Amino acid sequence: MTTVRSTTSYTRLGAIYAEQLATQGVTASMLTHKWQAVDLLAPHSDIDIRVILDRAPDSWWEWNEQLAAAHHRAVLLDPAHSRLLEHPPGFAFTAGELERNQVSPAEISTWSLVTGNAATLGRWQSRARTMPWSRADERFYRGILDARIGGRYQLDKDSTDNVHHDLDGYRRRCIVWHYVAPCWFASAALATRTRCPGKTAALDQWHPGELEVLAKEFLRLSTSSDPDPSPADLLRSAHVTVDAVLRRTPRPRPLPEASEAEAAAWTTTAGMLRVRVARWIYYLDPPPETETGYLIAREEKELRSARNTLTRLADRTSGADASLVKAMTELLPPGPTTAGTLRDLLAQWSRHRSVVEDFLSANSA
Repeated sequence: MTTVRSTTSYTRLGAIYAEQLATQGVTASMLTHKWQAVDLLAPHSDIDIRVILDRAPDSWWEWNEQLAAAHHRAVLLDPAHSRLLEHPPGFAFTAGELERNQVSPAEISTWSLVTGNAATLGRWQSRARTMPWSRADERFYRGILDARIGGRYQLDKDSTDNVHHDLDGYRRRCIVWHYVAPCWFASAALATRTRCPGKTAALDQWHPGELEVLAKEFLRLSTSSDPDPSPADLLRSAHVTVDAVLRRTPRPRPLPEASEAEAAAWTTTAGMLRVRVARWIYYLDPPPETETGYLIAREEKELRSARNTLTRLADRTSGADASLVKAMTELLPPGPTTAGTLRDLLAQWSRHRSVVEDFLSANSA
């Protein structure tokens, strides 16, 4: 099947998802997805939803159960949704948190509207893109590079479990869109100290020196249906390209911490943890013929990131906040994630539900 850029299919998919959320009683003032529409390449890209709520729900646990049920039903509607809706939403925030600058501006800058008020999202994004560059931005973009360079990007780790056709096309897309383009996106942001809205924008707009030719070639390859080059050949070319991009990436420089840094770190971590229960429920009981083993294994990275952030926050907070952070950190055990460990985590979080609920709702009003 030819891989083409498509906005219509993802627009419809977002509407379907919003309908399923509403059916299950998951009310949201806004849904967004990460990346710009042009960055989503049908039929291989999944849609990564963010949920914006007017206020925190009375019970995050019950909200997650409804969210998991809605996601399950949405995937059941079409076999292709097992890939296009690979996982439940990645974050949940309240509108108040966004109004108070408690959400990473680098994250907000990548959002596209699914449902909700476009003017409100535009105002949040305009502010996010003009805020002073800070140490948090450096951490955000260098984290993208750290996850993909030094030999740590491995094509065989990009699972094809829910890809049922054009496997070579999918692998080529993974090399371009999971490796080259994210590195380009992060390096462009670091070099220009601007919060780039997407991968295509970075490839289009930032190509100093010899990078212009490489950018055009990888943009062409991202949408090409030509069977050449093979994934193996493309990966070799990708390594060379990323090395060239890194040579144009500035070294880390001392930067001030943003005034909202601690609140943003708490909120971003809480926003990610707010949807974990829904993910675990879905992963442990997926729709028929939907594979989630690789997603279960990937939870280790998310939990490690949350644990590292909370450990850092524990040293910078005091009183009741410090106690709550430490208690939540203890509910994020280290080590690999398996179906068994996620079941144990669900049981543990249920036993300590008051701690979980308090942490997820703290600072959200």
